[in-house]
Amino acid sequence: MWIDSHCHLNHPNIKEKGSPDEIIHAAKQGGVDGLLTICCRMSEEIDELASISKNHDNVWYSIGTHPHDAGLEAEKGFSVEDIVRIAVADPNIIAIGESGLDYYYDHSPREDQKDSFRKHMHACVEADLPLVVHSRDAEDDTANLIKEESANGKLRGVMHCFSSKKVLAEKALEEGFYISFSGIITFNKADELREVAKIVPLDRVLVETDAPYLAPVPYRGKTNEPAYVAKTGEYLAEFYGLEPQEFAKITTENFFRLFNKAKRT
Repeated sequence: MWIDSHCHLNHPNIKEKGSPDEIIHAAKQGGVDGLLTICCRMSEEIDELASISKNHDNVWYSIGTHPHDAGLEAEKGFSVEDIVRIAVADPNIIAIGESGLDYYYDHSPREDQKDSFRKHMHACVEADLPLVVHSRDAEDDTANLIKEESANGKLRGVMHCFSSKKVLAEKALEEGFYISFSGIITFNKADELREVAKIVPLDRVLVETDAPYLAPVPYRGKTNEPAYVAKTGEYLAEFYGLEPQEFAKITTENFFRLFNKAKRT
């Protein structure tokens, strides 16, 4: 059974696939035993994500501010203490994020992104929860900020939907972070990313969909959904020379080791 370590069950685009209940059911029918649905705007999404996770076993959620939204006053209004208080109050909140830096789109000022990223890292350390990191075209700043805020090894997390250069993967691994691969790894032109995958120890690998984005081959170009994480997992299993069920077990164990607040049912 697979775990989708990063999806967006409340995203408007995924709703063309059906309700969250229907999408979760389809995932379970497809061999996906757990889902982590991710928050991008705390000011708008927390209640909906809480409701989704409350009604399903093995569906958890995060709280955080995406770098695209880091400049919003409503998101700036959440302090480290606010994030920690909310995070520890609900057993279904098992991570903080996604947070990080996105210099490709620059939807928010870079200083706001950095401030938000630091705030989320501080909250992770205080709440003893892992961080879900988004990084695009910001390798150096991402690596430097993680190193600066590592709190002597207390900061832990995952580089989600990894598509950056090998050097960022190396630096993240040095800090104890995990690397999560999405459907991008299955794309024909993803040779550079496959080179990154070669250096990631098996005990640090996760799989995800980032649904509704980045559907893996053979669904590329369609709306992604958690059920498709099995295709990414099967592709990586072959890449690593493992049987799918063996790799599924490895990535599931990795998930529960990193997201150790999550309880298996």
